[in-house]
Amino acid sequence: MTSTAGSDTSSRRREILTLAIPAFLTLVAEPLFLLADSAIIGHLGTTSLAGLGVATGILLTAVNIFVFLAYGTTSVVARRLGAQDKAGALGAGIDGIWLSLGLGILTMGVMIVGTRPLVRLFAASPAALDQAAIYLRISALGIPSMLLVLAATGVLRGLQDTRTPLIVATIGFTANAILSLLFVHAFSFGIAGAAWGTVVAQTGMALALAWVVLRGAKRQSASLAFHPAGVLRSALGGIPLLIRTLSLRAALVATTWVAADLGDAQLAAFQVSLTVWSALAFALDALAIAGQAITGKYLGATDVKGAREATSTMVRWGIWFGVILGLLLIAFHQVIPLGFTNDPAVHAALAAALIVVGLGQPIAGIAFVLDGVLIGAGDAKWLSIAQTVMLVAYLPLLAIGPLMGATGTTGLVILWCAFTAFMGMRAAGLTWRARGDAWLVTGATR
Repeated sequence: MTSTAGSDTSSRRREILTLAIPAFLTLVAEPLFLLADSAIIGHLGTTSLAGLGVATGILLTAVNIFVFLAYGTTSVVARRLGAQDKAGALGAGIDGIWLSLGLGILTMGVMIVGTRPLVRLFAASPAALDQAAIYLRISALGIPSMLLVLAATGVLRGLQDTRTPLIVATIGFTANAILSLLFVHAFSFGIAGAAWGTVVAQTGMALALAWVVLRGAKRQSASLAFHPAGVLRSALGGIPLLIRTLSLRAALVATTWVAADLGDAQLAAFQVSLTVWSALAFALDALAIAGQAITGKYLGATDVKGAREATSTMVRWGIWFGVILGLLLIAFHQVIPLGFTNDPAVHAALAAALIVVGLGQPIAGIAFVLDGVLIGAGDAKWLSIAQTVMLVAYLPLLAIGPLMGATGTTGLVILWCAFTAFMGMRAAGLTWRARGDAWLVTGATR
């Protein structure tokens, strides 16, 4: 009996690693799109870097509110895979891809038309807002591709395939870095060049991932046609995750809004520190993605014990992974800024912010893993309510720095401390939910 239990534990760990390692490498590659742009644009000047901070804050909000295209699709596909219905799994995935195209085209139009009003919501300098408008208007052309990438990646994750997205993301990042460098410096396109490089790279990624999913669907004789009922079902199923994501993005946008009032140097430092935080978040999110795929598959196969044991393992790994990432960031907090700016004020503010970011990584590890597990379980309704409550509790914390009259580097550090407290609230709430049984619903559908 002990030998069998040990074998099951070892097999489960291998399953987690098989999904998490490629997902980790993929998710690290994705924020490198922004890191590459930050490093390339940073050498154009502080104004351009501050403009990038405003533009990416808006762009990421516009794209990431639809992250349910990946997360929800992963859960649905994984459950049907666990129930031995691969054709049904791919059919649900195709519905998600059609939905992503419709939402992408609509969002692109809104971003292009509303570029100027959107950037003016931030209290940056006029010169920084001009740079933000240039980057945002061009980058908006890539939004349909970005959403298609989310949906197709979700299908593949649900099928327990995280290697294909890794290959595509690696090629895409390499192309983005080369194109941005050429367009910005060799062709002197300025910040517009970085935006065009990202659009081209994202379009190539979308075409590659869509081809893989469509090929798999044909092999399983799954329909590729547009099915209004299936697309509507995908849209309605994504509403709770959309609310959850909107609450998260609202927290990030509100934080960026406060940072914009600290000055261009502090906003530039916040932009880079947030990009670093996002890179680490994507790294930690690798376990969350494994959690989505594994939890959905286990519950689809009615294996509640396996789902709980896998969750415990991933939470422990998430904490230790967060500790390692945090220590590395703190160790290099004075070195990292050198790759982004020559401005002493930005360097000092960024170095201080990175210490706080590093200290919060173990907390983030817990939050990301459990968030992924509950998404994989289809517990989206609870997540939407809980995340909205946490947002309401977080907003007063953002007023601490302004009420204290804190400015400059001190104000930025206080802002990051407030955001770390927000992550602590998320970790505590998700832990409470995971200890109960309400999320453990079994079967091909929830």
